[in-house]
Amino acid sequence: MKGLILCAGKGTRLHPITLKHPKTLMPVANTPLLQTCIEKLVEQGIVEIGIVIHPTQEFEIREQFGNGESRGVSITYIYQTEAKGISDAVKQAQSYIGEDAFLLLLGDNLISEPLTELKIDVEERGSHGSLLLAEVENPQDYGISEVLDGHIVRLEEKPQNPKSNLAVLGAYALTRSIFLAVKDIKPSARGEYEITDAIQWLVDHNYPVTYHITEKLNMDVGTVDRWLEANRRTLDEMDNDGTIHETAILENCTIIKPVSIDQGCVLKDSVIGPYVSIGAGSHIEGCRIENSIILNGVHLKHLSNTLKDTVIGFQSVMAGIHPRGDGSDQ
Repeated sequence: MKGLILCAGKGTRLHPITLKHPKTLMPVANTPLLQTCIEKLVEQGIVEIGIVIHPTQEFEIREQFGNGESRGVSITYIYQTEAKGISDAVKQAQSYIGEDAFLLLLGDNLISEPLTELKIDVEERGSHGSLLLAEVENPQDYGISEVLDGHIVRLEEKPQNPKSNLAVLGAYALTRSIFLAVKDIKPSARGEYEITDAIQWLVDHNYPVTYHITEKLNMDVGTVDRWLEANRRTLDEMDNDGTIHETAILENCTIIKPVSIDQGCVLKDSVIGPYVSIGAGSHIEGCRIENSIILNGVHLKHLSNTLKDTVIGFQSVMAGIHPRGDGSDQ
């Protein structure tokens, strides 16, 4: 079995941060989403991994992940030059996947659920597809599944009047039958080739498609609010209430866990937390920060207001006014 991770999206809802950086490299608790996806595949013994990217993303993703050798995997990069949807991205990977079954992950999704059952469904139980589902409060924002007797019977992408609250998450186990589907379906009203339409094609052509429902953290990290929520929930799940890298320097700081403070950070006279992730090489002095994500190389100094519910982009610099002991400012 191979793995396929889709990373070609532009991440427009996270602009301006994703104007220059692929969304799949955005960190949650200081771990890039793409790294988390790779780790989920490795958990299942999958070491041959295709990553679908847009050509403009290649340099930065290759710079971090290379050919995968340092992570114990073999990475092949596959290009999707136009934003035509998930099914189109899968189609681009057909020659790489070949005759193998594969686990498909969306590179901007955070998946906590082990993928073991999905893998077993297609390898041992005769399914041609197996989907990860979760109950959601706002089904109109998701691809929605109707189920019967352990099988998918109908899928609909972002329905106005949903018949179910079971959302399709960003993890799928599929066989090569999916390539028949992605070649035959038509574009949706928004001009994309939807993965829900391709899986519905399998159902309509009597290919069994099964599912598993999860209650664990699984979410699309596609907006700032969701990114912050993913950061909070991930920090909550971590051992020891997060991590502080051994090279980080903290002077006269109060740390309210859970937090994640990466390598090379220097923090002085600050109150940090709860639910704060600070990226590598950041320098923070005289600040109070909570429920925020600070990306790599940020410099913050003497901010008068609490920094809260915020994402600060790579290499940003922000400085306030430091009151002097004589009552004046400097």
